[in-house]
Amino acid sequence: MRGPTIKAFHVSSITLALSKGRIFEETLPLLAAAGIVPTDNPESSRKLIIGTNRPDVRLVIVRATDTPTYVQYGAADLGIAGKDVLIEHGGAGLYQPLDLNIAKCRLCVAVQKGFDYAGGDPPGGRIRVATKYMNAAKAHFAGKGMHVDLIKLYGSMELAPLVGLADAIVDLVSTGGTLRPTTWKRSRTSCRSARA
Repeated sequence: MRGPTIKAFHVSSITLALSKGRIFEETLPLLAAAGIVPTDNPESSRKLIIGTNRPDVRLVIVRATDTPTYVQYGAADLGIAGKDVLIEHGGAGLYQPLDLNIAKCRLCVAVQKGFDYAGGDPPGGRIRVATKYMNAAKAHFAGKGMHVDLIKLYGSMELAPLVGLADAIVDLVSTGGTLRPTTWKRSRTSCRSARA
């Protein structure tokens, strides 16, 4: 009696989804160590599909937030994205095999100096939080037992408290330089770190 037949799996080409910017820059040395060098620089090229020195590997340049979608639906075989992007995407249908330890940053809660973040303002009241990281912020505040109203924004988070839209913001920081020290203080608490 013979056992089941096992067919060999052969990959003729690999498409890797990447976004421009910090993740791409910090991925280049990893690709080079694997013997993969892009034929064009995506920062200066307008090409969205970039070949490499290997005929079986190509790069697809996409928006960071679209990287998981390209992989999920098979337009790319692999993708490199920040943990923040994966949390917001939800991760359905995705296997996350490796933390590359690149593009390190933190998802932080920041409030204007003088605002009582821990007690709310008024004490025990709900606070309004502006962010584009709705899933991560929701999980963070739920874990703290805090009731907040989340407001979805796509940019200029620090403007929201200045014009009365929100009491606090949740945003990515790597050095904290974008939060002007004279106006903002970072909360002692932060959400999950975001990495590629």
